[in-house]
Amino acid sequence: MSATDLDLTLVIPLYNEEESLPELMAWIDRVVKANGIHHLEAILIDDGSTDESWAVISTLHNTYPWIKGIRFRRNYGKSAALQKGFEAATGDVVITMDADLQDSPEEIPELMRMIQVDKYDLVSGWKKDRKDPIGKTLPSKLFNAVTRRASGIKLHDFNCGLKAYKNEVVKNVEVYGEMHRYIPVIAKWAGFRRIGEKVVKHQPRKFGYSKFGWERMLNGFLDILSIMFVGKFGKRPMHLFGTLGVLFFLVGFGILAYLSYLKIIEDIGRISDRPVFFFGIVTLIIGSQLFLTGFLAEMISRNAPNRNKYKIAARLGGSEESKE
Repeated sequence: MSATDLDLTLVIPLYNEEESLPELMAWIDRVVKANGIHHLEAILIDDGSTDESWAVISTLHNTYPWIKGIRFRRNYGKSAALQKGFEAATGDVVITMDADLQDSPEEIPELMRMIQVDKYDLVSGWKKDRKDPIGKTLPSKLFNAVTRRASGIKLHDFNCGLKAYKNEVVKNVEVYGEMHRYIPVIAKWAGFRRIGEKVVKHQPRKFGYSKFGWERMLNGFLDILSIMFVGKFGKRPMHLFGTLGVLFFLVGFGILAYLSYLKIIEDIGRISDRPVFFFGIVTLIIGSQLFLTGFLAEMISRNAPNRNKYKIAARLGGSEESKE
């Protein structure tokens, strides 16, 4: 069977989930067999775990040949893990899910159907009845409200790890930083407009602990600003900085021209004694700097190197199985 024959790729990032993995893989195996899904792969990305997660993945690979593994040398974060999983995915449908047993594999067949039959580009899960503490659900609701308004995408749960994609989508998005929660926004800016939503069952955490921290709240707000800027102006930064620069420059130039007119025609004395003179100077300088910033950003954007360079300790499964 060649890679192009695969119907499904599961991309599962994980960090210290040695207890959850055997149960999750057995659950997935039952679901795919019951639904006649035979051509699949599950790519497990070990994000620098400090427990025995990689050893468990290696053992599970012997039981379930469709399991493949990627191991990071250190913890890069969920976005990095998803990006490497997307790069390796070969299935027509790509489904992402968390490894902590809070995402139910029972959702896989319907998610596949929505991509294959309903022709969605992306389907995002909605954990309508969440089993998390309020310290996690409240910030999530706030993020979702802000992201809906900023992006115009009517999803209730942008951060749900359970999502399904056409293969074409994952090959045309770039995920880094904390951008995994905004993949629907990235996909929309990449030109994929058919974005759907499915209510999914949310399981209470059975093993381990949540990796959510309050620092991610601040990072999330900064990332939504970043993704909106990159999506709209990433390829043409001069349109933003240049426009602002010209506006500031014209305001400053207008103020100084008016003061010069008063000085020459009406002899008002020293224009430098007027506070508005310094305001005009400042806006003129700011305008020039913004314009130059746009010019430099335009040059950088045309020559930006690939930012997704992650050091991989080992690969498991497939033709590239090796230690690196």
